[in-house]
Amino acid sequence: MMPFRIGADASCTDGACGQVSRIIVNPVAREVTHLAVDPKRRHGPGRLVPIDLVDAATGQIRLRCTLAEFQALRPAQQTEGVPGLDPSGHGHARAPRQHGAGGIVWSVRDPDAPQAPREVTVDYVPEGAVEVHRELTVCAADGDIGHFQGLVVDPGGRQVTHVLLQQGHMRGRREVAIPIGAVTKIGTLLIHLGLTRRQVKDLPPVDIDHPAR
Repeated sequence: MMPFRIGADASCTDGACGQVSRIIVNPVAREVTHLAVDPKRRHGPGRLVPIDLVDAATGQIRLRCTLAEFQALRPAQQTEGVPGLDPSGHGHARAPRQHGAGGIVWSVRDPDAPQAPREVTVDYVPEGAVEVHRELTVCAADGDIGHFQGLVVDPGGRQVTHVLLQQGHMRGRREVAIPIGAVTKIGTLLIHLGLTRRQVKDLPPVDIDHPAR
């Protein structure tokens, strides 16, 4: 098995390139298609790495490319315009102002006041794919059970076999591998399981840190 953990160090053939920040999945085939690798200190954009360039080893992600080739990959983020903004920055931009005993009236924003950004930087996700990241909460059938930590794929490097769940904090923290068949839905904020908390607790351990040779 090959683990892809969020936060895992990634390196090219000639040096370190960052950390895994997101995993891109084809939800129909349940296959990993890309890893988003961001610089550790957030200097410059991350890159979207096709899974064919990834060789996962224990605790590390090794890429079959040089740093120069890595930098030539598609950026993991993109800039988009904010819908609904008046291009002039006037007229339709309205700001609340306190009035009377707790009431609120709306007034046209002062044209000299700081304007809202007209563009935002967002994570790029290929069409038809979904992204999984550390902020996702994992929910059992009877309530929240932990946070998403990563995915495990088969030795071929694509098909997802398990979802890695992190439970507890600090010394009491543990990692649990949930069979992908127990996942009923992956949303923008939640991963839903068809298992109860008790059933998750009773899952047998999975040796995911010794990839198949």
